[in-house]
Amino acid sequence: MKKILIIAPSWVGDCVLMQPMLHRLMQRHPGVQLDVLAPSWTEKLLRQLPEVSDVINNPFTHGAFRFSERRELGRRLQAAKYDQAIVLPNSWKSALTPYFANIPMRTGFIGEMRYGLLNDARKLDKTKLPLMVERFSQLAEDKDQDITRPIPYPHLLVSEEHRTQVLGRFKLNTDQPIAVFCPGAEFGVAKRWPVQYYAELGQKLCERGYAIWLIGSPKDKEVSDKIVALGNSQAINLCGATDLSDAIALISRADLVVSNDSGLMHIAAALDRPMLAIFGSSSPRFTPPLSAHADVLRLDLPCSPCFKRECPLGHFNCMMQLTPQEVARHIPTRSA
Repeated sequence: MKKILIIAPSWVGDCVLMQPMLHRLMQRHPGVQLDVLAPSWTEKLLRQLPEVSDVINNPFTHGAFRFSERRELGRRLQAAKYDQAIVLPNSWKSALTPYFANIPMRTGFIGEMRYGLLNDARKLDKTKLPLMVERFSQLAEDKDQDITRPIPYPHLLVSEEHRTQVLGRFKLNTDQPIAVFCPGAEFGVAKRWPVQYYAELGQKLCERGYAIWLIGSPKDKEVSDKIVALGNSQAINLCGATDLSDAIALISRADLVVSNDSGLMHIAAALDRPMLAIFGSSSPRFTPPLSAHADVLRLDLPCSPCFKRECPLGHFNCMMQLTPQEVARHIPTRSA
């Protein structure tokens, strides 16, 4: 049985986007064992992907070098006798662990000049592969082989039993249609639609009979508290109260999701929920929500996308000019 170790990205959304690559590996190598080395905060998502055999904790945070500890982790992984490692991050340090694990085939893009660390190093053609999901999928193929198209969309399933259990634990009523707001974005404030805009949209949705749930990490609680305070007293702020598995279950029940470009946006897309995906400083030409039910909302301003954590010009027009009135025009009509 072939055994492959995947060195996963650190972002939740990127982990969603690697699922088609995992699926392709299973197609190419029936019976393959796919283990994923990933940060702890992505584990509950990865364990819901049917392609993943096991998740190994990657203890190294963003920017942490910790050379000797990476070497020690690699030596511990030698016992698993992996046939191949696929390194998705482009950093030099991310390729160290599979190198020290003595994995015979180490696949990835050249990135930060990783010759030697990777012995199956690929040159990335960004024009040919503009989407992140395409770039990941390329690494499932042999070198110089084109990706198989069409690439399937990521797909998450939630059992009715699990969803019911989570709804009961949080005492959530589903008699009304549910609109889930995901107002956070780990990358930075330039990805976040303004608080007052979420608040105004929440009021409009309440007038249409929706209940509002706010979902995100503990870092998003303060923002969500403000959305509630700005005229949405009936909204339920779950930010920081759920783990990632809970969030997936709750989003799976949504009749509408409104989200910034974030990991939860990609989760909602993989759950195929009707969604308004709001883009400002980032680009849907690289990491769009992969779902036929996602409506991408953005302004084609000359200054965007800038891919900055904060607006470098100080005006934040890419979000400020995308008004609640404009976003409300895209709320899908519900069936009677």
